[in-house]
Amino acid sequence: MIQVQLIDGLLLREMAVSAAAQLEKNREAVDALNVFPVPDGDTGTNMSLTMMSASREISSKEYVNAGEAAAALAKGALRGARGNSGVILSQLFRGFSRALEGVEKISPVQFAQALQAGAEVAYKAVMRPKEGTILTVARVIAEEAVKQAQSAPNDYDALMRVILASGENILKLTTDMLPALKQAGVVDAGGRGLLCIYAGYAAALGGEHIDLAPVDAAAPVEDFVDDHDEESKYTYCTQFLIQHLRMDAKPSDIATFRRHLNRIGDCVLVVGDLSLIKVHVHTNDPGKALQYGLQLGELSDFIIENMVEQHRQKQAQKARENPPKEYGMVSVAQGAGIAGIFKDLGVDVIVEGGQTMNPAIEDLQNAIDSINAKNIFVLPNNGNVILAAQQAAELSDKHVVVLPTKNVAMGISAVVSFQPDLSPEKNAANMDEAAQRVRTGMITYAVRDSDFADMHISEGDIIGLQNGKVSVRGNSVHDIAISLMKELVTDEDSLITIYYGADTKQEDAEALGEELSALYPDCDVEVHMGGQPLYYYLLSVE
Repeated sequence: MIQVQLIDGLLLREMAVSAAAQLEKNREAVDALNVFPVPDGDTGTNMSLTMMSASREISSKEYVNAGEAAAALAKGALRGARGNSGVILSQLFRGFSRALEGVEKISPVQFAQALQAGAEVAYKAVMRPKEGTILTVARVIAEEAVKQAQSAPNDYDALMRVILASGENILKLTTDMLPALKQAGVVDAGGRGLLCIYAGYAAALGGEHIDLAPVDAAAPVEDFVDDHDEESKYTYCTQFLIQHLRMDAKPSDIATFRRHLNRIGDCVLVVGDLSLIKVHVHTNDPGKALQYGLQLGELSDFIIENMVEQHRQKQAQKARENPPKEYGMVSVAQGAGIAGIFKDLGVDVIVEGGQTMNPAIEDLQNAIDSINAKNIFVLPNNGNVILAAQQAAELSDKHVVVLPTKNVAMGISAVVSFQPDLSPEKNAANMDEAAQRVRTGMITYAVRDSDFADMHISEGDIIGLQNGKVSVRGNSVHDIAISLMKELVTDEDSLITIYYGADTKQEDAEALGEELSALYPDCDVEVHMGGQPLYYYLLSVE
């Protein structure tokens, strides 16, 4: 029985940590719901990593104010979002936090309305939202939650029962909403992941404690290094010592002092005991920090620095010494060979990731920010990374163009068509056109039993994907490669490229290349070491 009537920042943190733990415990079960049988970075894994990032952020300090805690939750989710499911989850938190701005303690009505705001923001973030996905589950839960909260404005127990029950009901219906789910006989993986999060919320509200080892409340103070480059919304770095503490001072007074600092700033460091205390805080009101310190004892060794001005000067100096170039490129790639190809073609930064691990928004944002260029092209090279790349682009102050490349072959073709003397708009059009002309085949193995159209796939089968869709299955990598090429190559094609993976021998790849040269004498055949994991071959035809 949930007795809570209002949720403050500390309780919201417990709910987030509990949700992350619940999702991590069910990660493999959520992964198993993915209808596509290839060994990709799965929904449960991506959502769990996103939720862990959100939990770390909300646990980084003691947020008493619920609105501030919700903002931290959203910030952490956005920074750590991986894959489409993780990005959508981050948008749910983004809308949730916006609805709670300025709210000190959350009532059931406010909580339900925040869930609804989250669903609305998430829908807007997806260019073509589909029903039968996590979006549907989030929206229906929120609608039912608002109805329940309006009928019982002070009852969190009833609200959570409705959230979980309505979630299970709509989740069951997703099987019939999307043909792929119906054929596989499963519910939507993202929706199940979201229900794990809400179940974690309910557990925390009911007083149940769920541990999550990977989430640290904060780094130990002895590891703290202040270089003024850490992201902070405050202006002044304030440091001082407190000595000769008042005679009646107690250790609990130091804890109270630390809480006061957390309310007026961040990057708080309070180290010491009743004999001497070292203080550090980033704040917009250094005077108030000093006043709090004076309540404990005498102050000395003051240092107050304007971090905004320091950053401004540093950026100006950097711009003078290193003016930006016209163009830069970021490419997502997995495998030393493929990364090397992109580097040889002039790509500035390679972000490690792809099928087995989708990079986080923060990874992509850091790559973009690291390039000193006016215009930056981003090549996601995976359909499950495009949305994260678009979110990273929105967070950048630079002109960033995300090309919707769904595999490395499309990415390589796009880079090859780049011309430094053309405008950003013309280059974007040319690169996208070149990428879309490429037809691709990928050969891997099935990680689970499944059915596609009239084809039954058993775990361990070798499967060939034509332009991202399973088209052939069998027991031989070589035979699947030949079958795929027969589907891909046309009389108009002139180039076949083979990228062989980490589990494929060079001599096998070269033998395949010679065989394809004989089969298609009008095409040039190139063989490159890709080094990609799990995929025996990536094949491109153009």
